Amino acid sequence: MLCLQEIKASPAQLGLLADIAGYHCYWHGDKGYSGVALLVSERVAPDCPSYVVPPFDFEARIVTARLPQLAVASVYVPNGGKDFEAKLRFLGDLEAFAASHARDGIPLVICGDLNVARTDADIHPKERKLNQIGARPDERAQFERVISHDLIDVQRTLNPDATDLFTWWPPWRDLRKKNVGWRIDYVLASTSLHARTTSCIVEREVGTSDHAPVTWTFA
Repeated sequence: MLCLQEIKASPAQLGLLADIAGYHCYWHGDKGYSGVALLVSERVAPDCPSYVVPPFDFEARIVTARLPQLAVASVYVPNGGKDFEAKLRFLGDLEAFAASHARDGIPLVICGDLNVARTDADIHPKERKLNQIGARPDERAQFERVISHDLIDVQRTLNPDATDLFTWWPPWRDLRKKNVGWRIDYVLASTSLHARTTSCIVEREVGTSDHAPVTWTFA
């Protein structure tokens, strides 16, 4: 399953990319801004999964795929720089979304750019500033409420003491090469799914985005 964020394109603009052989593809976006996608391999889902855009979505920020044994969401939380209250509302709605899956006993995976560094350990010391967006107490508290609904921060759980675990780097002064960044991209998985984890890694050397892919493998 491949979860993408900030695709900045409508399905019509994607052309041949919109239909990739061997995958069920759902592209949810518009020209030049935001957007998410969810691609599911036919090897794990011979039949096309049910794709759902939750009612709290705005600016094409979330799409979910329901498979027989779990639900997967590709999520792009607002940065909050232009409208911090909208970010808090979205995180509140994401909490309710997680709570409903936990209540119904549906194993859930939330993947994506969640635009919150959980603790100061998720920000390089050179990047830490007082009361900066992405690290404010109220957004961190709301993020923890999302996780409280039977979700595990897979990568942090596997690396509890790591202080160099980042997924995004400011695109200047070779900060990615120096690993001076933030951890704001996550795999949040229901407890039952996390128990089957074999690895969760940041592929810092892969790609040309200012974010790195986070790859989770589970049995």
